[in-house]
Amino acid sequence: MTLKQRLALYLSMAFALLFGLALLFIYFSFASFRTQEFADRLEEKALTTIRLLLKVKEVDRTLLKIIDRNTLHKLYNEKTLVFDHQFNLIYSSIDDTSVKWSIEDLKELQRNRTFFRENEEKELLGLFYDGNPDYYVLIAAEDKYGFSKLRYLAITLLSVFLIGSLVVWLVTYWIVVRLVRPLDNLQETIADITIHELNTQLPETKSKDEINLLSKSFNQMLRRIERAYNAQKEFTSNASHELRTPITRLSMQLDNLMRQPQNEATMQYLRSMTNDVQQMSELVHSLLLLARMNRVDSEKHLQNERVDEVIFDAYEKLKKQYPDFQMIFEIVEHDGDTPTLEVKAAKSLLEIAFFNLLKNAYLYADQPVLTVKIHQNSQKAPLEIDFINTGSPMDLSLAEKIFEPFVRGSNAQNTAGSGLGLRITKRILNYHHASIGYEFIRPNMHKFVVRF
Repeated sequence: MTLKQRLALYLSMAFALLFGLALLFIYFSFASFRTQEFADRLEEKALTTIRLLLKVKEVDRTLLKIIDRNTLHKLYNEKTLVFDHQFNLIYSSIDDTSVKWSIEDLKELQRNRTFFRENEEKELLGLFYDGNPDYYVLIAAEDKYGFSKLRYLAITLLSVFLIGSLVVWLVTYWIVVRLVRPLDNLQETIADITIHELNTQLPETKSKDEINLLSKSFNQMLRRIERAYNAQKEFTSNASHELRTPITRLSMQLDNLMRQPQNEATMQYLRSMTNDVQQMSELVHSLLLLARMNRVDSEKHLQNERVDEVIFDAYEKLKKQYPDFQMIFEIVEHDGDTPTLEVKAAKSLLEIAFFNLLKNAYLYADQPVLTVKIHQNSQKAPLEIDFINTGSPMDLSLAEKIFEPFVRGSNAQNTAGSGLGLRITKRILNYHHASIGYEFIRPNMHKFVVRF
């Protein structure tokens, strides 16, 4: 669940809780008002009946029942009972309905003078009439119309609650989306910033809200990172350039010495020094290459290149250094479909990546033979290039780290190298939106898989 959805949900829940409590207060207030109103109506009817009984002596009791039945304020399923001071029933309305009562109810009236409670489906009011003599009145009826209004009110309030909660959630979500839209734009801008776009600045306004303050802080952080990153690149580039000059002089002096007559021990010593100087030269060249890759700030120079041609160009260069190196090349077709051999690439960089893979296979293999397979499961699947060669097994703890700088496998201890070749290869492939992985598929069998 996103932050916008959570904010809208929490605000809606808070509103629903308060709104629900308000509606419940309204419902129970109306229910209490209905009860009190009905009790007042019962009391009024009871007093009217007993006054007619006592004060209009000439009215016949049968006539009183007829008057009671035809009154304008007739209650639904009403039943009225009047008792004298000895608890004898002296009047009962002519309704067919019945009321459950007992002597204890009359005694309670004698003590409390009145009560009001439910009596089965009716509501019963007991009233003590203080006169000479005293009388007790029990009157019960159903508040049909009151309960009907109460049910209607409950349905109305429930509908208002549900519709109101839904509307509030939608409105709240719309407001939250508008409020955090600058934050979404900020996130999209940050997501597009790469190592080559550290000079990107987020838009700033004169507003003092939290989002604008966040943009200013992020811009300040980007400027600090860019300064530190440029300083690091400049140091690497300058140091590498400064190192190349003395290394080149050393290499030339060693070549001159080796052309002159020397005894075998001296020649062996000079060859060892030449190998060390060559290794230093390769290390400096690798550092320069990494610095140059860091300075690349666009992909405008990428063009469609055939990976098979780039691989063969790298093979021809390596063949000049190691004439005994052999490459078995194969294009594997799936369901009769030829793999897509063209990719968007900077040919010079991609050639260096393949050259490093080929050289790595030659230096650390049991035999100077490498198998290269290009295949693609379907036109929409990644283009895969497998580099397979034989060699002694590698320590599995280092297998996941061989693409890190200066990490070399346990099987490379007796071979000269800088430990930067695979790192440079991975950086170049990542720049081309490709990936590389290593697998030890069976005893003495290594495989590097490049996926475009």
